[in-house]
Amino acid sequence: MFDKILIANRGEIALRVERACKELGVATVAVHSTADADAMHVRLADESVCIGAPPAKDSYLNIPAIVAACEITGADAVHPGYGFLAENARFAEILEEHAITFIGPSAEHVRLMGDKIQAKETARSLGIPVVPGSGPVGDFEEARALANDIGYPVLIKAAAGGGGRGMKLALFENELEPALATARNEARAAFGDGTVYLEKYLAHPRHIEVQVLADGQGNAIHLGERDCSVQRRHQKLIEEAPSPKVTPELRARMGAIAVAAIKSLRYQGAGTLEFLLDQNEKFYFMEMNTRLQVEHPVTEAITGLDLVELQLRIASGEPLGLKQEDIEFSGHAIEVRLCSEDVANDFMPQSGRMALWQMPEGLRVEHALQSGCEIPPFYDSMIAKLISHGTTRDEARRKLVHGLERTVAFGVTTNQAFLAACLRHPEFAAGKATTAFIGKHRGELLAPSTDTASEAALAAVLLYVTDPFAPPWRDGRTLAATFPVPVRVELDHGIHDVEVGRDRDSGYLGAENKLYRVEIHASDSNTIRIHSNGHAESFKWSRDGDRLFLLYRGVTLAIRDLTRAAPAATATTGSDGKVRAAMNGRVVAVLVKAGEKVAAGQPVMTLEAMKMEHVHTAPIAGTISAIDVAEGEQVTTGKIVVEIETEAQAA
Repeated sequence: MFDKILIANRGEIALRVERACKELGVATVAVHSTADADAMHVRLADESVCIGAPPAKDSYLNIPAIVAACEITGADAVHPGYGFLAENARFAEILEEHAITFIGPSAEHVRLMGDKIQAKETARSLGIPVVPGSGPVGDFEEARALANDIGYPVLIKAAAGGGGRGMKLALFENELEPALATARNEARAAFGDGTVYLEKYLAHPRHIEVQVLADGQGNAIHLGERDCSVQRRHQKLIEEAPSPKVTPELRARMGAIAVAAIKSLRYQGAGTLEFLLDQNEKFYFMEMNTRLQVEHPVTEAITGLDLVELQLRIASGEPLGLKQEDIEFSGHAIEVRLCSEDVANDFMPQSGRMALWQMPEGLRVEHALQSGCEIPPFYDSMIAKLISHGTTRDEARRKLVHGLERTVAFGVTTNQAFLAACLRHPEFAAGKATTAFIGKHRGELLAPSTDTASEAALAAVLLYVTDPFAPPWRDGRTLAATFPVPVRVELDHGIHDVEVGRDRDSGYLGAENKLYRVEIHASDSNTIRIHSNGHAESFKWSRDGDRLFLLYRGVTLAIRDLTRAAPAATATTGSDGKVRAAMNGRVVAVLVKAGEKVAAGQPVMTLEAMKMEHVHTAPIAGTISAIDVAEGEQVTTGKIVVEIETEAQAA
């Protein structure tokens, strides 16, 4: 076994590898960007080395700095986690040249299967059915000819990619050119390679992947399948094992094909073969990931195996020590990816300060956060994984819903409520979700609250009670009722004017068209217990200046106190011609020039955040009167980036 392992990654996966190393008695080295200097994975490692400043291309992709960190610390192996350099064949070669072990397959296999085009050709040569597609795509004219041959709709995919990066859908020919450009840019930003290819888009399939392990000595097994069909932007949100669609016979057939393929390659390490499964149980190879997967915990839950430990043992030269007949599957496991993103705003990535962070008990939670930490805009939006295990699928599902309802993530908008809505949806509960699930049911999954008046009244009461300038809250009866106090509340992008008062029986009254009476029975720094209309409930809450965060019946409410705000701060903004940055990010392209005429909806600027590109469009038709940013500039949410003037304004 190795003496010291450097982990060339960050966040929860770095902590996951650190944990496995410590259990084996192996010292760990963390690397970090300047943005992550105080991150948990840095503080919990035995040693750490700073390898540069963000964005990512200058830090976690900095191969010379990582090799230097190995030499400085004496690390004899590198675990790449997933993402970043995990599927970079040149990185594996450079480590080998420096006598440092790459914990993963050989550079040859990384290159062979990491190139998605070559991987499909390899699979086809091994007799595995593949999705119809193309080789590397050159210019737009070539892409158009290929797309017409394949037939619309088509996916543009990064040849060096994975995780939904550099993947765009073109339903019709007029969507191909912009999708092609965006896919290339994302692929280049995420993988340092803008090569893309086309693939036939299959409607409503299941996304099924088979986990394999091999030691390069002729021993190989599969650990069953995972169903990763619930996705947004072609990125997985919910994964489970086993798949509710895969029968024992189909599992054995897919597993046998996967094992035969990696045996023929004399593959070493962990890997995943990904397939699309159609309605007739026909499956098609898509790609192979030559690394650990984000969703590996669900496989660990049903097999009882530690995949990271097995990776380390295989890389150190130990034989696999497991045969297929040794693998037993127990129960059902489901994982959700908690992401810092605004679901209602097209899953826009979010960054900022996490004011209060408390994870639920009873679940396996993989994360690297704590209260008060910053979520930077440079990396992936996934901030935690919550994994449940049950004897049945429904038990695992219900445990996960219960855990999500008790997850406290205050300060940065997350997809917490959306994940719970997905798990509760009858189609998912019945095990019938396909890759079309979110697109098909998005309206239902994003349905707003129907009780905003009571939420606003409760929010106003809690703002009043927790206001440092208000009289302190006291339990028990009062001698007299208080006069109503006006409170202005911003809740879910809506503004509510509520009057709050206190009666003689220690109850608070909040009125917005209807009177709500709230009795506060107990309150501490983060928990409050109230009684309203014969119903008692406890809530988690946190006050951060003029903002109040409340975990209300499983949904995080972000409440802003506008009572003392200037009128301009409370006014709603209309189509004023100002394009504002939708998130913290980096300007990668300004698509217009000053003086240029634009139509409403025309793209004007592209912003990159958390490894994804987001095109900002003109809210009105008019003339570009000002461009307030430059390409490469880092901007904050709400910053005016482009200004448009109508003809009437110009006159």
